Amino acid sequence: MSDNYLLKLYHQCLKYPFGRTIFSRMFARKAPYFATIKPTITELKPNYCELRFKKRKAVQNHIGTVHAIALCNGLEMAMGALAEASIPKHLRWIPKGMTVQYTAKADSDIRIIAECSAASWQAGDSAICVRGLRADGQVVIEGTITIYISEKPSQKSS
Repeated sequence: MSDNYLLKLYHQCLKYPFGRTIFSRMFARKAPYFATIKPTITELKPNYCELRFKKRKAVQNHIGTVHAIALCNGLEMAMGALAEASIPKHLRWIPKGMTVQYTAKADSDIRIIAECSAASWQAGDSAICVRGLRADGQVVIEGTITIYISEKPSQKSS
């Protein structure tokens, strides 16, 4: 198993009943707006994250579909989990931009996927591919989240 702290925590949580829910709630606390969609991370491995959330009144817009910001929250959470589970220990990341296209009505529960290649983890800008699908497999949102990757500052000993 990986020595990555987030992957270790994920696999530890999977040993318990409702482990994915427990892990997802803990991770959602990193950015409290993630919790607004009540997501569950269903798969997490280096360079890949998948999460799901239910279509419910709190994430619907005036026409009864999942609203754009709920979809974007899902994309950003999946990308963040992917980044934390994948980035080498000597690097750090910060989001720099997000470009999305809404491609169909989000009229069901949503599955979000974030993925990238192993070669993405080097200093500079890196594009993480993100997409959201409704229950029938139709893509409802797709895009790219650009993150800036840099070396961690060296630790000075005192």
